[in-house]
Amino acid sequence: MKKLNWGILCLLICTATWLQAQEQNTNAPIVNTQYGHVRGITEGGISVFKGIPYAAAPVGEFRWRPPQPVKAWEGELDATKFGSNCAQSGFRAAAGTIAEGSSEDCLYLNLWTPANSTPKSKLPVMVWIHGGGFTGGSGSSPQNFGHEFTKNGVILVNINYRLGRLGYFAHPALSKEFPNDYKGNYGYMDQIAALQWIQKNIAAFGGDPKNVTIFGFSAGGVSVHSLLTIPSAKGLFHKIISESGGGRDGVLTGRPINKENADIFYKVSAETIGMNFAKKHGIEGTDAAALAKLRALKVEQIVDSGQETDGPNGPRTYSGPILDGKLVVETAESAYNAGRQPKMPLMIGNCSAEIGGPFVSNAKTKEELFASFGELAEEVKAAYDADGSKTFNEVITKFNTDWVWGEPARLTARAFLAKQAPTYMYQFGYVPPNALQRSPYGAGHGSEVSFAFNTLNARWGAPAEPTAQEKELAKNMNIYWTNFAKTGNPNGVGVPNWPLYNNATQDMIDVELDGKINSKADPRKARFDVIEKGFKNRGKIQSRGI
Repeated sequence: MKKLNWGILCLLICTATWLQAQEQNTNAPIVNTQYGHVRGITEGGISVFKGIPYAAAPVGEFRWRPPQPVKAWEGELDATKFGSNCAQSGFRAAAGTIAEGSSEDCLYLNLWTPANSTPKSKLPVMVWIHGGGFTGGSGSSPQNFGHEFTKNGVILVNINYRLGRLGYFAHPALSKEFPNDYKGNYGYMDQIAALQWIQKNIAAFGGDPKNVTIFGFSAGGVSVHSLLTIPSAKGLFHKIISESGGGRDGVLTGRPINKENADIFYKVSAETIGMNFAKKHGIEGTDAAALAKLRALKVEQIVDSGQETDGPNGPRTYSGPILDGKLVVETAESAYNAGRQPKMPLMIGNCSAEIGGPFVSNAKTKEELFASFGELAEEVKAAYDADGSKTFNEVITKFNTDWVWGEPARLTARAFLAKQAPTYMYQFGYVPPNALQRSPYGAGHGSEVSFAFNTLNARWGAPAEPTAQEKELAKNMNIYWTNFAKTGNPNGVGVPNWPLYNNATQDMIDVELDGKINSKADPRKARFDVIEKGFKNRGKIQSRGI
């Protein structure tokens, strides 16, 4: 027998590899957008397009400017890798650095669509707005991958938007420059620009621009409320899901741009905060020279390790979202109370034990907390601790949850009911058995996200391998979310009934501590009722703007 010629073998192997690569490249999904062709990757019947720019890089002269149009490109854009996250400090990042993988050049979106979709498919579109307190987070987190949504028949889009001082910043010099531009809320401007990109391009990927659902968690849920009430966002979406997004003032809801002491929680204006930040870096004045110096700062200096004040108890240097009077003209609460929100299907809810500690109140005992409600002290005690057996930790956790997220969600639901819009409310309370000691009162902030996305292996922390019960819960929640995106109704074959919300019985679904889904009248009614009454004295109960 002749020995195999190794040169010929290597040639055969290399040729086969090249042919396989060519075949894979030929099968790569290519879509023509208004700016040029994008080439993604197909994974198990799902086409994924990563890092598509929806606006130009907001750098140099375009720092703190509305998002600029993307320039068309030649050939095919490689959309097989995620773009950079928006610049942020990151968890335990070293001083003077930004998180690895983040950059000021970050206005990208990612898209999951069935591999067999065509421009005639007209699939429902879901747009995820990530959380992170408007200072962190990403549109490319594995927890928010869209494979399971797409398997259930929708297109999923994740977006990045500017964060921290790059996303929310005001200064008198900026207000003077291009006076007709929107000012301050660059992160919201980015979200709107992404939704505009979707309106113009999603049909090419198989999506229906007339059936777009926006949904988000935490700051993303707050963004949903804001987009509902921003006039320039009108018509860009048709259904809404807010997960732990609140709905009342005092929670990331908007600081006056140039008025001092105009809000009980946000007494310092955004422009004053911008000047505080400038002074920290030795920049004085309010003219074009001061603005040029601010734009010349390195991105690491702008992020400033995520610090919100100039030293402990120093002047505030980060504003958060801004009531600028042109883009953001009012808070969600004021819009809902006046009925100025659009009529569209709503799904809203929160986790059962979002956060404990001095998040809202500085009270250190149950008695001190109850007393802060004044004449309502006995009523709040009866609602939260009727027999006196609850620990302070449990009471403060439930109070924080109701004050910031639960009762404001009910306020929102009632506003939509007044518009005769289909409205669905939920509470998510499941806690894995191995986390019960850490979370004995219910599910913490963000616990529902990996269940809604059905990405249990990407849950935060170090989760155990998903149990059969957890997989069933995640499957059902993902079906609810996709059904809602399709029709405005989360119900369908194979999932427990989710009743419409109503003012009389306040029906909802409650995902309980053990993971069972139950339809019931809202068990939190007594707590919400006294919280609602307490908001007239919110300045005495809530210690600060969050």
